[in-house]
Formats: sequence, structure tokens, C-alpha cells
Amino acid sequence: MNKINHAKEFSNLYKQPKNKISLVDVPSLNFLMIDGIGDPNNNPDYSEAVSALYSIAYKLKFAIKKSPLAIDYKVMPLEGLWWAEDMTLFNLENRSNWQWRMMIMQPEYISEDLFITIVTSLKQKKDLPKLNDVRFEIYQEGLCMQVFHLGPYGEGERETINKLHTHIESEGYQRVDKHHEIYFNSPLRTAPENLKTIIRQPVKPV
Repeated sequence: MNKINHAKEFSNLYKQPKNKISLVDVPSLNFLMIDGIGDPNNNPDYSEAVSALYSIAYKLKFAIKKSPLAIDYKVMPLEGLWWAEDMTLFNLENRSNWQWRMMIMQPEYISEDLFITIVTSLKQKKDLPKLNDVRFEIYQEGLCMQVFHLGPYGEGERETINKLHTHIESEGYQRVDKHHEIYFNSPLRTAPENLKTIIRQPVKPV
């Protein structure tokens, strides 16, 4: 059995050093994706979306493990893109207008055909309201800056995010596209002060 940890394979993207802001170029990668809108806290739509993502991700993992490839890979962390139609109104005080895209990166040997097969199988076995909303899609983020954050989400991230944005401007770049977060543990099982997150922001030279 071949065991693979793709987070180590893409260590420049998923192993951000503490107390450092890195410039990275994110290539085209395959993702499971699902979109939604509104405050993620105490939001059944958000919880159901994440549940559908993980159900498919783990079903794909076990399918590959049992296949002729015989690869036992570690499921990648949950990622979130966050934005608003009017980014001037995107803030922590009012999250009702937040739009989000939750994602889990997939290895290159996961195909769209296998994804469709797994979703069809899950429909027959589980009642997952958001299953039909999950899609398999390529996403190329390109040039980004990212920083590690230890601690709670939301308001707790404000200082880290401000530090990242200030650094982007001081290095002669400007922010583009969507705010991106990568979550390495679950708030349901981890104390807020121990939550580990990479905060990533697409950029372009001024």
C-alpha cells in the first residue's frame, strides 16, 4: 500500500512557516467545491455543505485505496473562499452578505468520472441535502501571499489579516480576487486558541 500526504508534496502551499509571509504561485489543482451565502456560524446550509464535501472526499479516498492504484492518501484540509458582491461591504460586523465557496483539493488521479460515480453511490446510501450542489472543478489561483494564523476565526484573525494586507502593499502588490483560508483542524474538536489556519490572498504587481 502506497501512502501519500499531498500536503507535504505541496509543502510551499500547505506548510506555511510561522511569523513569515510568503509569496507563492498556486498552480491549477482539482477541487471538490460547493457555494453558498450568509454567515457560516449557526447556518444549516453551511454545515450541510461541508458535510457533503467531506462525505465525497472520504468516499473517493476509500475508492482509490481499494482500486488497482492501492494508494492510501490523506484527505486534504477544508478550504474556504470568502467575498461579497460589493467588496466595500465585506466585513466582520455584517456577515449576512458573505458569499463563500468551500473546497477540498483532490489528487491528480481523482477523475471527474470517478467523482460522478461516487456521488451517485452516496445518493443511494445517505441523505445529504447538499450532495447535488457539490462539483468537481479545476481552480488556478496564481500569484498569492499567505500567512499562518494560530487562534480563533473571524475577529480573532483581524490582526493577522491586517498584517498580511499591509505587507502586500509594502511589497508593491495589490489585492485581487477572493479572500482564502485553509483550515487544519475543526472548531468542533479544537479550542479556539489552538485553531491553525493559512490565510491566503491573491495579488498582482501594482
